[in-house]
Amino acid sequence: MNTYLLFKSLHLIAVVSWMAGLLYLPRIFVYHAENNSEANISEIFKTMERKLYFYIMTPAMTLSWLFGLLLIHSIGFQLLGQTWMLLKFLFVIILTLYHFYLGKILSQFKIDRNNHSHKFYRYINEIPTILLILIIFVVIFKPI
Repeated sequence: MNTYLLFKSLHLIAVVSWMAGLLYLPRIFVYHAENNSEANISEIFKTMERKLYFYIMTPAMTLSWLFGLLLIHSIGFQLLGQTWMLLKFLFVIILTLYHFYLGKILSQFKIDRNNHSHKFYRYINEIPTILLILIIFVVIFKPI
C-alpha cells in the first residue's frame, strides 16, 4: 500500500472535520450570546460547544497535525525549505492558535463570563474561511 496516499487521505479527512468544527463553533457562540440570559438554553449551548470542541475539533486538529507531519516525513523534510510550505505551515499555526482561542472563549461561556456580542462571533467566524482559502491556494499553486 502506498503510505503517502494513505497519509494524504487521512490528513484531508481530518482537516475537513477540523474545519467543519472551526466554522461551526463560532456560529454556536453567536446563538449562545444572543440567548445567554435564558439558563436552560444556555446550558444546551454549553453542552453542544463542549462536545464539539473536545470530541470532534481537538481530535481532528491533532490528527491533521499528525498526518501532515507524517506526509512531510514520507516525502522528505527538505520540503520545509520551500517558501510555499513555510507559508502553509504559518497559516496552519495561525489556525491552531485560533482553535485554542475558541477554547478560551468556550471556557468563558462555561462560567457565564462571555464578554462579546453575537456580532463579534460573526466576525471571527470568517477567520478560518480566509485561512482555508489561503492554504488551498498556496498548496495548489505553489506560487513561490
